[in-house]
Amino acid sequence: MDEVTMIGLDLAKNIFQVHGVDAAGQVVLRRKLRRDNVEDFFRRLPPLTIGMEACGGAHYWGRLLEALGHRVRLMPPAYVKPYVKRGKTDAADAEAICEAMTRPTMRFVPTKTAGQQAAAAELKVRQLLVAQRTRTINALRGHMAEFGIVTAKGTWRISDLTAVVQDVDDTRLPDVARAALLMLTEQIKNLDDQIERLETAMVRRSRVDETARRLASIPGIGAITATALQALVPDPCGFKSGRHFAAWLGLTPRSHSSGGKERLGRISRAGNSTLRSFLVLGATARLRYARQKPEAADWVTRLLARRPFKVAAVALANKMARIAWALLTKGGTYKVPTAA
Repeated sequence: MDEVTMIGLDLAKNIFQVHGVDAAGQVVLRRKLRRDNVEDFFRRLPPLTIGMEACGGAHYWGRLLEALGHRVRLMPPAYVKPYVKRGKTDAADAEAICEAMTRPTMRFVPTKTAGQQAAAAELKVRQLLVAQRTRTINALRGHMAEFGIVTAKGTWRISDLTAVVQDVDDTRLPDVARAALLMLTEQIKNLDDQIERLETAMVRRSRVDETARRLASIPGIGAITATALQALVPDPCGFKSGRHFAAWLGLTPRSHSSGGKERLGRISRAGNSTLRSFLVLGATARLRYARQKPEAADWVTRLLARRPFKVAAVALANKMARIAWALLTKGGTYKVPTAA
């Protein structure tokens, strides 16, 4: 066991696979561990490097193993997959993790703190509740349309349909359908209350957090987006520049070049979809404001004059991501550029 210098650990629900090599790269350890024995096993080992895929539970185990004195390297699963030789087994996955970890060009994922994971969980719960509310609203709209009752688009217009469902004197809706649709209106109200409680808590924390306040100074970035940037970007200094950060978010064109010919397509949509959607929504709000008051936004107004609205929204989201990276890495607040 003293010869082991590097271990690839394949995570699972109950059975973990360990693959260890020495300083020369020779295999000296292959072993299965039950979940209850993982901590005791690594506690007995001297400090070494442990590689894992950045999957469910990886950050928890990363924090635990780092507390035991080991060095943890997390890698995206897509980067580990090419090193799996043949077949799909836990032993082959652990070996691939160990081999991928030795590559000089491998990109690693920083281990998240418990606070960052808690903030990310809050964002994901909010996203789930919003999706459930959207599905419930669409169901209510569809059922009401069957009886010839329709309303304009927008979440704020659902109150018109709710009023019809709750009005027992409205004969357009049969009693059986009204009893069923009342359940949907109650569910929509409950989801609204839950989403409001989550957003209120997020806004309150962002007001007392210094980094969140600095990020919120960027036009188009509010309290929720600032909280998402803090929770979903654990180490902004890991990116070489703002362009690398925007590319990580999937806001740069997908490259498909060959034979010396450069071909750029649509945006790659890589990275975290939640954070990317927040930035695009913020950029969309800025563009709508620029349409109403073109004199208030010089650069955005010129961009809208030569590009379609959605293309301009993605370009502005790219710019917002670069500004956010600069504030996260260099400090300071956003300052409106002045004309030369």
